[in-house]
Amino acid sequence: MKPLIFLAALIPVGRLIWLGWVGDLGANPIEFITRSTGTWALVFLCLTLAMTPLRLISNSVAWVRYRRMLGLFSFFYAFLHFGIWLWLDQDFDLAQMWSDVVERPFITMGFISLVMLTPLAVTSNHWSQRFLKRRWSTLHRLIYVIACTVMLHYWWHKAGKNDFESASIYGAVLFLLLCCRIPYIRNRLRFNKHA
Repeated sequence: MKPLIFLAALIPVGRLIWLGWVGDLGANPIEFITRSTGTWALVFLCLTLAMTPLRLISNSVAWVRYRRMLGLFSFFYAFLHFGIWLWLDQDFDLAQMWSDVVERPFITMGFISLVMLTPLAVTSNHWSQRFLKRRWSTLHRLIYVIACTVMLHYWWHKAGKNDFESASIYGAVLFLLLCCRIPYIRNRLRFNKHA
């Protein structure tokens, strides 16, 4: 199953390469690629957070086996999102990049999210888990904060274009997924699996 999920997770980037190859990235290819990679980073973040509720509801640990890979794909698309912005939008002008990060709140939130996501991606291996022990779990709880900063980044960006439809949908999904971490709801999900 993992190889199939891995290949499926590469479809969005394969689609972008294909659209670039045939010259069908729209009137503003940079914006199209930046938006697409950012949206897929958010989708994979939602999928990553959905694994624990699915485990509780289905009473199957199989879901958790895919959590790490999905989280890494969220980082992969977030890094592409940042890289495209830094390369094609900022032309590797670090001073301009820093000015943009400081002056534009939605970029600030996106940058903070990527910075927090990086140690999670770097330590998402068995060696780090064994080395950090309990600190590993504490560090990886940062994903809940990241979910909020990512949502703020997305919401702020859409608010600038007065487009709240997709932001509301993703916001609702993330809110529900985060609610599943509340002990009462988490216990109810566990209760339901024994009902």
